[in-house]
Amino acid sequence: MCCDSLMGTTNSSNGHQELLEERNEEVGEMIMEAETTKVIVISGVSRGLGRALALELAKLGHTIIGCSRDKIKLDSLQLQLSNASPRNHLLFNFDVKSNESIREMAQTVKEKFGSVDIIVNNAAVVAENLKLWEIPNEIFDDVIDTNMKGVANMLRHFIPLMLPKNKGIIVNVSSLYGRIAAARASAYCSSKWGIEGLSKSVAKELPNGLTIVTLDPGIINTDASVTILGHFASQYQSPQLWYTTAYKC
Repeated sequence: MCCDSLMGTTNSSNGHQELLEERNEEVGEMIMEAETTKVIVISGVSRGLGRALALELAKLGHTIIGCSRDKIKLDSLQLQLSNASPRNHLLFNFDVKSNESIREMAQTVKEKFGSVDIIVNNAAVVAENLKLWEIPNEIFDDVIDTNMKGVANMLRHFIPLMLPKNKGIIVNVSSLYGRIAAARASAYCSSKWGIEGLSKSVAKELPNGLTIVTLDPGIINTDASVTILGHFASQYQSPQLWYTTAYKC
């Protein structure tokens, strides 16, 4: 899942943390404000923050549409979702890098549900802590193609499902690294800076009934954070705890 953990250091200011918590609460309120259940699309749904969101939102009665390239984790999530609620949850073993796969996913969702209410673009990967000239080309490309172009693919095919109702919320998961630069994180920084710009541009293209925001979740103890931070990742909250504190209203 997403590498919010790439925010990297533990010495961020209290002011930033308070602002971050307020921002997360605002996004949570936007997602949960409706009085009826929603159809929610989550990319990178099989692990980390995406999985926590899927399970908790399913328990609240919402229908989850998700995708991931990890078939084994996706199958286990499908079972958990079925146990969590009787809704017709729909999971796809698709990679957001594939425009054709996401087009197919959106078409299937349109046929089964007609429209969607919320999109959470969460899928992301990280590269190793290397200087730019040390990162293999294919790894750099995978980060950009997943984290940025994958979001573009999701927006390209799912926004049209929202337009007839002229209502909906799009959340693009970003990072502190979408606003600052960091050594040995050039690929990830580039992708998240791209998400910030992409979101602001698309916001100007959407009708007034649709909202698009970027979300910096802070540092979360995910597989990605373990890769980057090692054992220090355990000092941070789990995705489930993050949901409880930032999303539940």
